[in-house]
Amino acid sequence: MTASVDRASIGLRSERGPILGALMLATGLIAIDATILATAVPSIVRDLGSYQQFPWLFSVYLLAQAVSVPIYSRFADTVGRKPIILLGIALFLLGSILCGFAWSMPALIVFRIVQGIGAGAVAPMSMTIVGDIYTVAERAKVQGYVASVWAISSVVGPALGGIFAQLDAWRWIFWINVPLCLIAGWMLLRNYKEQKQTQRHSIDYGGAVLLTIGLTALILGMLEGGNAWAWLSVQSVLCFGIGVVALLAFGVVERRVAEPIVDLRLVTRRLILTTTLVSLGIGALMLGVTSFAPAYLEGSIGIAPLLSGLAVAALTLGWPLAAANAGRLYLRIGFRRTTLIGMSITTLAAIMLAAVASWPNPFVIAGIAFLLGFGLGWSAAPTLIAAQASVGWGERGAVTGMNAFARSAGSAVGVAVFGAISNAAIAQGAGADDPDTIIHASVWVFVAVAVTAVLTLLAASFMPKDSVEEHSGESGS
Repeated sequence: MTASVDRASIGLRSERGPILGALMLATGLIAIDATILATAVPSIVRDLGSYQQFPWLFSVYLLAQAVSVPIYSRFADTVGRKPIILLGIALFLLGSILCGFAWSMPALIVFRIVQGIGAGAVAPMSMTIVGDIYTVAERAKVQGYVASVWAISSVVGPALGGIFAQLDAWRWIFWINVPLCLIAGWMLLRNYKEQKQTQRHSIDYGGAVLLTIGLTALILGMLEGGNAWAWLSVQSVLCFGIGVVALLAFGVVERRVAEPIVDLRLVTRRLILTTTLVSLGIGALMLGVTSFAPAYLEGSIGIAPLLSGLAVAALTLGWPLAAANAGRLYLRIGFRRTTLIGMSITTLAAIMLAAVASWPNPFVIAGIAFLLGFGLGWSAAPTLIAAQASVGWGERGAVTGMNAFARSAGSAVGVAVFGAISNAAIAQGAGADDPDTIIHASVWVFVAVAVTAVLTLLAASFMPKDSVEEHSGESGS
């Protein structure tokens, strides 16, 4: 797909500027949502109940996002990017309204699924459109604009979440999305004119169902095992058994259908495989810290939600600051080395976080979280753009979708694993109201985060040494 605009200039005042502005606002929807909820979790739990269930608020959202991303990507390669991103914004709007009216934790969890289905279109389509209308060299500069959205959201999101929580008005965390959705949709309708390359695709609904069943069963087993039932109970065996069987069946189906929801043939390419694994780890690391750090600080030393949001704000501020400079770095030294530098920083920060977690201090945690976010920002952009630049227009939607799927799946499963670790520690202690128990549980969560960082760094080390930067000129087509 090529845009019917002049490609000679970059920026918000260029001919492509209104499109970029609309994509930045659409990205802002997801960026704010990624940071605004975590600081209000204790407030939501006090109102709706069940501390042990709060990881579901993140897992179901991310699971819905992960499963829907590849479906949207296939549709986008057929009908175009514009109708898909507009559909995503509409669903995200509906989900946000419903979440604000939730009357119980189960209702809020269900409405978060609607939000996640919408987010599954907004995030990857924004990046796919950027890949369509900008060359690789231009994308390095455009990344600065996109990074600014995350930088602003990293401050605004936790601050708003903390303010709403302290005012006991957590429902506005979701209703704040309504005007943003309406403005972003209007801007895209008015400014984005695309000339799509028509390609007919079949949609792998069977694969989508099996993937949903498999991941849901595994997440259910991890979050409820040792909580709602014993780990070695019939329920646990059924959950993990169904999950494994469904995912194995999913793998068989994906190898047989003409156009799979997750094209496993793509991961036979070393670059796509390694960048997908890195994205999987990045997703787990991001949510592992942002979803548990505020509850850890508030539960252990009783600080206000606004102050606990410092940790989330620091991490999500470090990410875009690094991403804004990652473009210049990977154009100079390559995708692989840039990613290795980023993941080395991330791993160091994760180990530091696990080491100091027994002595909760919001400013120390915020400083380490900033370093961790900086490393993630230096890793995420090179892995995505390396994958995009290695394929032509016809596969770019699928590759972008796979990258987004991996990050969302990593986040969903990561939160579930970390939640299972936290719940197990709390069950052995004095309960979720005891500060020492919260500290003990959080230490084990952050140890798991550090292990995840080491494994992700290992995956990055297997990226091809001579990466696609030498052949990236074709990506601008």
